[in-house]
Amino acid sequence: MTARQNSRGVRIGGLQFSGTELKDLLVAWIALGIAFAIFFEGGAGAIGSLLSPTGIVLVFVSLATAGVAFLFHEVGHKVVAVRYDQIAEFRADHGMLFLAVMSALLGFIFAAPGAVHHRGRITHREHGHIALAGPAVNLVLSVVFVPILFIGFATASDILSVLGARGVAINLFLAAFNLIPYGPLDGRTVITWSKPVWAITFAVSAIATVGFLISGAGVYAF
Repeated sequence: MTARQNSRGVRIGGLQFSGTELKDLLVAWIALGIAFAIFFEGGAGAIGSLLSPTGIVLVFVSLATAGVAFLFHEVGHKVVAVRYDQIAEFRADHGMLFLAVMSALLGFIFAAPGAVHHRGRITHREHGHIALAGPAVNLVLSVVFVPILFIGFATASDILSVLGARGVAINLFLAAFNLIPYGPLDGRTVITWSKPVWAITFAVSAIATVGFLISGAGVYAF
């Protein structure tokens, strides 16, 4: 995949990213990485430990798992939207990103970093495909992290085990959560387009999430 810059921003492969969009993606990635690092380490009391060498590694783990999961989820929406000739850009919700960090400090996490906004003529089927793309990307990413988890187990590496486990768990959870057919979540659009497709993808995501979290590997996720 190649990237080049022009007056309108940066073109990566067949996708055009404006300067504002790239900035919003970067801000969302960093904010979510920090928020999840705080959450995983127990809230406000973990701030000091996150400044240690080990803590910095854990921030990297959160950037590479939660941050990447959210980032690629949104880019997945954009890729399919552009495929259907939509004008599509990600916009961060700075208020919600602030809430994500504040909630993490209190010991829980609520993350809604923003959304890909698209416009243009579109059918229900195409809209359903765009909505499904985000959870589908998360399902693919969950599989990508499996070899890292196995390598972590094989080498007795705690960092790789945690990286792999959190990568799998977070992506499976994001897929399942976003497929809930409620409010602005992707599931509502998917089920409006195709109930069978929604039922299959939601069932796979939910069952895989629960199964992984109660498995022996799931203990490394949190």
